[in-house]
Amino acid sequence: MVFSVGQLSAQTTTTKKPATPAKSTTTTTAKSTAAKTTTSSSPQTRTSLAKARANAAERARRAAAARARERARLETEAMTPRYKRDLLGNQVPDIRAAAAIVFDPQTNEVIWEQNAHDQRSIASLTKLMTAVTFMADEPDLSQVVAVTPTDMRNASVTHLKSGDRLSYSELLHLALIASDNAATRVLARTSEGGTAAFVARMNEMAVNLGLTSTSYADPSGLDARNMSSAYDLSHLIAFAGADATLGPIMRNQEYVVRTATRAIPIHSTNRFLAPGVLGTGLDVVGGKTGFISKAGYCLATLLRIPQGPQVAVVVLGAANSTTRFWEARHLFNWVVGRWTGLGGGTVPAPVAEEIQ
Repeated sequence: MVFSVGQLSAQTTTTKKPATPAKSTTTTTAKSTAAKTTTSSSPQTRTSLAKARANAAERARRAAAARARERARLETEAMTPRYKRDLLGNQVPDIRAAAAIVFDPQTNEVIWEQNAHDQRSIASLTKLMTAVTFMADEPDLSQVVAVTPTDMRNASVTHLKSGDRLSYSELLHLALIASDNAATRVLARTSEGGTAAFVARMNEMAVNLGLTSTSYADPSGLDARNMSSAYDLSHLIAFAGADATLGPIMRNQEYVVRTATRAIPIHSTNRFLAPGVLGTGLDVVGGKTGFISKAGYCLATLLRIPQGPQVAVVVLGAANSTTRFWEARHLFNWVVGRWTGLGGGTVPAPVAEEIQ
């Protein structure tokens, strides 16, 4: 049989086509091999993940242990009082804070001070003036008001939720015990004239009380422009502590705030009220803590000397919370020592205490 060139070409092409399925076989084989490889590597992958999780847990444990050791170191260091000699050779406190004062409100005597007139940012010590100004308006403390989203915005520390309804009395407890920023904003916003007018009255009150280094920009203390001095704050805590409503509130270590729909347990930020060696033997008349980065750790407290007068102790700009409380305690011990004729004061023996 004779074929033409065209027919030969067609036949050649037809003959080559059956070779195509071989690609499918190769692909299937590759997929099968890959599947086997993946399957066989799964146990190893699971082992690696378990090891990574174990390593992460170990790192977290070591970091927590390091933090605990650092807290213990700070506590031990802070529990040891420091003294120095003044120009007359008398033994006086040598504090680890930016400023401090011990003031006798009965005699208006400054018993001891360090940088007490320096104007500094004061954080939530602002709430002392907020409470004093609010009470000066003679409010109905049983009046119920609502929390708004504006009160909650960037409030940082708060136990409230937008829509909560609660009395002015409960808001004062939140502000002075738990240092609740949203509660403080509600007090100012719902007062006559709103927040701006309220802050203006805070500044007027500062003038009326003779607090010449004090000025306010907001009612909560979140604004670093709220300024005062240890000297001014010693007068303010004495004034607030003497108030028949505010003094007892500041003496609560714990309290249950009741809104229209729920109960909120709160605890004081003042460690002098909590169980432990730090507050042993202290008669706390009033107190308020504060902290923002600009202000450092601050404390204003009113304490009663056993069988003696009240003294205001203020510590501003401490490096950490532990230091502000122990420095205040050392200052009080020193004053008690002077009062009882023991010179440098007596300090409780350092004992083991759970660090909170």
